Amino acid sequence: MSTLRRLPPETINRIAAGEVVERPASVVKELVENALDANAQSIEVTVEDGGKTRITIADDGHGMSHDELLLAVERHATSKLAPDDDGQWDLLAINTMGFRGEALPSIGSVARLSLTTQRSGEDAWVLRLEGGVQKDPEPAPPLGLSGTRIEVRDLFFAVPARLKFLKSERAESMAISDVIKRLAMARPDVGFTLSSNGRTSLRLMAKGTDENARLARLDDILGRDFAQNSIAIDQTRDGVQVTGFAGLPTYHQGSARHQYLFVNGRPVRDKLLHGAVRGAYADFLARDRHPALALFVDLDPHMVDVNVHPAKAEVRFADPGLVRGLIVGALRHGLANAGHRASTTTAGFALGRVRPEGMQAEGAHPVGMPYQSQTSWAQRGAPRPSFEENTRFSAFDAPSAHHEMPQTDGAEETQHLPLGAARAQVHETYIVTQTEDGIIIVDQHAAHERLVYEDMKKALSASGVAAQALLVPEIVELDEQSAERVLARADELSELGLSIEAFGQGAVAVRETPALLGNVDAQRLVRDLADDLAEFDSALSLKERLEEVCSTMACHGSVRAGRRLNATEMNALLRQMEATPHSGQCNHGRPTYVELKLKDIEQLFGRR
Repeated sequence: MSTLRRLPPETINRIAAGEVVERPASVVKELVENALDANAQSIEVTVEDGGKTRITIADDGHGMSHDELLLAVERHATSKLAPDDDGQWDLLAINTMGFRGEALPSIGSVARLSLTTQRSGEDAWVLRLEGGVQKDPEPAPPLGLSGTRIEVRDLFFAVPARLKFLKSERAESMAISDVIKRLAMARPDVGFTLSSNGRTSLRLMAKGTDENARLARLDDILGRDFAQNSIAIDQTRDGVQVTGFAGLPTYHQGSARHQYLFVNGRPVRDKLLHGAVRGAYADFLARDRHPALALFVDLDPHMVDVNVHPAKAEVRFADPGLVRGLIVGALRHGLANAGHRASTTTAGFALGRVRPEGMQAEGAHPVGMPYQSQTSWAQRGAPRPSFEENTRFSAFDAPSAHHEMPQTDGAEETQHLPLGAARAQVHETYIVTQTEDGIIIVDQHAAHERLVYEDMKKALSASGVAAQALLVPEIVELDEQSAERVLARADELSELGLSIEAFGQGAVAVRETPALLGNVDAQRLVRDLADDLAEFDSALSLKERLEEVCSTMACHGSVRAGRRLNATEMNALLRQMEATPHSGQCNHGRPTYVELKLKDIEQLFGRR
């Protein structure tokens, strides 16, 4: 007796719903994407009970006709694909977020769905589905010039077993808010409104389509401090473009939840981004700190597959190495252009304005602080200083005897420079400088640590990484795939001072290790490299270890807290900071200086 059976349509739809409709946030994502594809300029989302009881999406897009309405709730009906002149269907030629018929049948099979739509110059129609049972379209009151309104009630009433997998109302509401924020980041030209249980929790006005509009939208979502503490990213290579904004190293977080990646306007979650960001910021942040950023990757649709995940939350690149390398290069280029700039939140935190994490709490009203010293030398009207070798600050020439701080003759001439003129040393640890419109407090140890570290990196880059040969090669046992991944990068690892070769099946022989690491545990090093290659497609741990050694050496070779400096030495340190990239933070992401404007000081004393 045959056990093969043909499933009924309603069961097919419910199985499909299990892939696409995981929770209320999935419904919101699909329906808002449909509204965006309909060229909506304003989208209103209303939810009750975290979306379990009711979800309503209203847009002012182009709407649908009576016949399109019927077709939209059929499975495998699409406006996303069209045959070419030869009648062929290109599954990679996707330039939309989704299409009207993609999720509607799935949602209608597990909930009560009401779809009202109107095209410009036509009558409005409403169509209802309940648990997969479709009713005939009926005339409906006009929606305006055009648009669509979709109401989803009693989600999963047809499959009540799914309800027990949903989280609390608060958790589901937060997931919905996150979905809308991600979509809103990619479309600053569209207005979004989210209301939950009768209260408006998010209202984003349409901004426009240029770079300033995008930054303003990111500022609305990530907090007002983000715009003042981010750098613009814009790099192109081999037909792939990366744009967006990335936070300064001193504007870091305790988690990677504020890192967003968009591919051709579609928000995605991809481990490639986190690996690239970790590699780009490894020189500036401790391993447990993470920058905030939003990156937008635009490329030919044929170079990326968006259909590898039912909900299109993940993508697959034809050349992931190209995309990752471009992201790393773009971030490093942007960080280099930031120069000595540090985040404004350090001063804001000192004044009690912002949280230490840098991001604002929900419902907070942050007060932005102007940051004038981030402007370029040309904008300031001051020539970029050049320093001869004998004017560089040296930690080892500093006197240890106590002395009074004399006024220097050139103090007035240097006040216009970004870090101003040194006026005093406090507690033999902090340098107080005067600028044209405020004061700056510099941590002398943290600042000089970065300067020494940058010098060491230059020397390392110029002379390469010296290798030390092992008397007896170290044999490292790995699984076969890990061994293949490590051996495939043997040339790259050799440039970093690690020489490896195959040693039978699933094993590698280590013949040389980086001299900078000293007595290294080769077994652990190679296994860590194999893990990095599996997760990030890049040998990060070896580079990080080399950088950590340089960082430790820089720390011990820097001027220590408690060392007294004279005016000439302090000003030499300031000028060297201005000429050194990344001097706004130490090697661990901590700020090297805090700037207070005169108006901030006056506010502290009630003068404003």
